[in-house]
Amino acid sequence: MALWRAYQRALTAHPWKVQVLTAGSLMGLGDVISQQLVERRGLQAHETGRTLTMVSLGCGFVGPVVGGWYKVLDRLIPGTTKVDALKKMLLDQGGFAPCFLGCFLSLVGTLNGLSAQDNWAKLQQDYPDALITNYYLWPAVQLANFYLVPLHYREDLSTVLVSIPPGLSL
Repeated sequence: MALWRAYQRALTAHPWKVQVLTAGSLMGLGDVISQQLVERRGLQAHETGRTLTMVSLGCGFVGPVVGGWYKVLDRLIPGTTKVDALKKMLLDQGGFAPCFLGCFLSLVGTLNGLSAQDNWAKLQQDYPDALITNYYLWPAVQLANFYLVPLHYREDLSTVLVSIPPGLSL
């Protein structure tokens, strides 16, 4: 309880910093879980650079972009009714998600050292399946997110779900 209260105080005092650091921390933790529980690499074979890349993506891209998007979305569609949540979800999944996913995959390729040509080829190969997979989970999650979760906690919920390794289920 004390940790939760400290988190809420920090979030109130420094919302942007806390959300960015939370996104980075959760994405790093997600990669550790992926490497250790899903891939079963063991500590000796753990790819620290990969984990640091995920932390960097969380702090430098996911946290700021998703946090900013949620603020814009709440200005575009103010309100918390079921209809408002549905409108937000449709705009989020119809407009933001395809762009965000393309940028995210491109950035991952760049951080992994792919050339522009190889990155483009990988994006063309991976993007359609990634977008389809996105639509299996995220519309329902975002509908609940926009209806039930206050704005200042939304990014954290989304980051937790992004950080869950592919081999683990909720």
